[in-house]
Amino acid sequence: MAADALARRLGVPAVHHHAAVPSTMDVAHALGAEGAAAGTLVLADEQTGGRGRAGRPWVSRPGAGVWLTLLERPADASGLEVLSLRLGLHAAEALQPLAEGAVGVKWPNDLQIARRKLAGVLVEARWRDAQPEWVAIGVGVNLVPPPEMPDAVGLRAGTTRDEVLDVLIPALRAAAAGHGPLAPDELARYAAGDALAGRRARAPVRGAVCRVLPTGELLVAGDDGAEHRLRQATLTLQD
Repeated sequence: MAADALARRLGVPAVHHHAAVPSTMDVAHALGAEGAAAGTLVLADEQTGGRGRAGRPWVSRPGAGVWLTLLERPADASGLEVLSLRLGLHAAEALQPLAEGAVGVKWPNDLQIARRKLAGVLVEARWRDAQPEWVAIGVGVNLVPPPEMPDAVGLRAGTTRDEVLDVLIPALRAAAAGHGPLAPDELARYAAGDALAGRRARAPVRGAVCRVLPTGELLVAGDDGAEHRLRQATLTLQD
């Protein structure tokens, strides 16, 4: 589908479609600096340098997934601390009808099916005078899992990129419009699909994973008897 027709179909101001780019995030940041409107979507058939959290590589082969970055321009910074969780929650709910098995949310930025990675969310903000000027929301969704990654999973066989975009883009835009900490209903929905609750953490602290807090922190009941609130940590599980 042509980019203009896809933009009309998705209700966004513009779609920038590329056969291959190093990273859709980098393209989106360049467009943000040029003044691109909120809702601008960057879509690639392939990323040669796709990245996830902490700079980890994301395998993004042509036809194997949906590789995109959505540009948004938040009015304030009140929702940025929980944005990746809010996006993950909305994305999981949107993708559920296309999945075989329950789509769970894994703090802080992954979607899983049966403990295998389906998708990842990456959020990068650019600031001016202590206010966010734009936010780049990168999402990678496996249609077909990379064969060399046994811990990955895809959507239901035959699912197309257009089917994913039709449900995912409205969900991401709705999440990006949220403000403030996670609301009680969001926390309840997150808890219903929490892939970590009740599991055992080995690092950065040892203990039982309890729940996500309104601030986006992960609460762990430590073996030392203390409650630990994790924000930026890389969690290592015992199982």
